[in-house]
Amino acid sequence: MKSTCLGRTFFFFPIPLNLTTIVPVRKTLIKYNCCYSTMSDSDHTDPSKLTSQNVQNYPVPLSPPLPLISKDLELSRAMSASSKSSLYSTSRRDFIYEDEWLIAVNKPQGVYCESVFESVRKVLSESIDPGIEASPLELHLANRLDRDTSGLMLITKSHKVAAKLVKAFTTHTVTKTYIALCIGSVPKWEKITIRSGHGRSKFGAWRVYAASDVGRKLPGGSVVRDMETSFELLSVNGQGILKEPSIFEQDESKVIIVEERAVINREGKKDEILVRASPKSGRSHQIRLHCQYLGIFIRGDVKYEGLHEWRGRTYDGHELHAESLSFEHPITGHQLVFKAPLPSWATEAWHQ
Repeated sequence: MKSTCLGRTFFFFPIPLNLTTIVPVRKTLIKYNCCYSTMSDSDHTDPSKLTSQNVQNYPVPLSPPLPLISKDLELSRAMSASSKSSLYSTSRRDFIYEDEWLIAVNKPQGVYCESVFESVRKVLSESIDPGIEASPLELHLANRLDRDTSGLMLITKSHKVAAKLVKAFTTHTVTKTYIALCIGSVPKWEKITIRSGHGRSKFGAWRVYAASDVGRKLPGGSVVRDMETSFELLSVNGQGILKEPSIFEQDESKVIIVEERAVINREGKKDEILVRASPKSGRSHQIRLHCQYLGIFIRGDVKYEGLHEWRGRTYDGHELHAESLSFEHPITGHQLVFKAPLPSWATEAWHQ
């Protein structure tokens, strides 16, 4: 069946579906020198305040609570995003891809997913001939991005397609890549994979937990879940080659199995570091948390220690972009690869 591509390029490639296939590795603990803030969370997350009973019952998070500065800044950003989202509109020319079953769109930074979704619904509704009786639109968001994360979003046009794509995301058969601009000390690796636990207690913030804590209960009834991300270094201070997404080769000497707090040297020289991230699991704030653990904090990501002021400029959101999606079309079975145009901060970090 013929597909239509409007305004962007899409590709059909017979490539392996899962680019992050895991092979057995020995546990390799890589420590980073870290100096964490002392702000306590609203839950069990400040180890200095844990009772012996709590220590016995609940796992202890290995990443710090939210910095004090993040509360006011996040509130201000949320208010700004609400205003920006209410004015957001799109057109078919902005679609990266569209066929009779699904649409791929490029979400801008600082706009809520729901606003993009409603704008797409409006575009489709306006294209229906008023003289023709049409079935109600069955639109669904197949994936979500954080408010300040830009990039690829998928919207399906039927309940059946939505169910298949949601299953593909939850079973990790959709391959995703992200681009992030970070501030920190230059990594000693070119490619690395990090595995940890992920969770939060009731009303708490998302935190990194030890890999061995996966499956353990947290306050409030949730459990620690597994979380794995592969990273590839693209450029440092504008020096490097912005590569096409590649298969992340597993190397047991370059796998971090998180079992203890990171140690990060904060006195060292700070550089601009452009990385590509490929999350195997799909946990909330996954890439942001793993960048924090590695000591390369995403610029503007005040929740996870990223600088919102850098070299005389203030940043109103974190610089993380959903670059590509690769998956099997839920109806035709064709292999789809979508790429969203890079935002200006990514191209500037590459070419400066």
